[in-house]
Parts: sequence; C-alpha cells; structure tokens
Amino acid sequence: MIDKNNLGLIVGIFLAVVHAIWALIIAVIPSTFQEFLDWLLDIHFLEPVWKITKFSFLNAIYLIIITFIFGYILGWLFAWIHNWLSKKAQA
Repeated sequence: MIDKNNLGLIVGIFLAVVHAIWALIIAVIPSTFQEFLDWLLDIHFLEPVWKITKFSFLNAIYLIIITFIFGYILGWLFAWIHNWLSKKAQA
C-alpha cells in the first residue's frame, strides 16, 4: 500500500521545486534561457514560438503554488489507483 498523503506531498514538492528553479532562471538569466529554449525546440523540429516574458514575483509564487497543488492531487490519485488495483488483484 502506498500512503496517498506522502506520495501527494512528494510529487507536489518535486513539481514545486522544479518550477521554483524555472522561475529563478527566468529572474536571473532570461535571455540565455530563451536561447536554450529556442535551441531545444529546434532540435525537436519545432519552430520556436514562445518568448520569455518579464519576470513577475507574484506570477512565480502562483506558479509554484499551483504546481504543488496539481502535483499533490496527481500523487494522491496515483496512490489511490495503485492501492485500489492492488486490492482487486489480491481478491
């Protein structure tokens, strides 16, 4: 059995940290990161159409909070489905 709350917290924190790093990069080196994104899209045969906008601390906080909540829900649901399927398999 997977603890739903623990997995929710793990996934939520992971996604929040990844997006906090993203926000920090945008705050510190936006032009360099724009070049990296353009290159990354180019090697995937995609035309770079997204442009990094001006950093906003409030938007960064929203981003981190929303991704934490989404990650928590995703982890919780994954654990619930896993536990439910495990019970079915044992029956």
